[in-house]
Amino acid sequence: MNRIKDVLKEKGLKQVQLADALGVPKSSVSQYCTNKVQPPLSVFLAISDVLGVDINELLDKKQTKTK
Repeated sequence: MNRIKDVLKEKGLKQVQLADALGVPKSSVSQYCTNKVQPPLSVFLAISDVLGVDINELLDKKQTKTK
């Protein structure tokens, strides 16, 4: 699970703006935002760069905790 949608909202950006910056279709970003598809690590890194946040901010820590 990721927080891409939340971070976009916090930054006041639209999915289409992220898609344009990444050079990917808006449908791909939509799938990332709804957690239907998890982006590859290289795309996660690019998203964190475009949004100006640490990659850890894009991860849903509640879902990544180990028991």
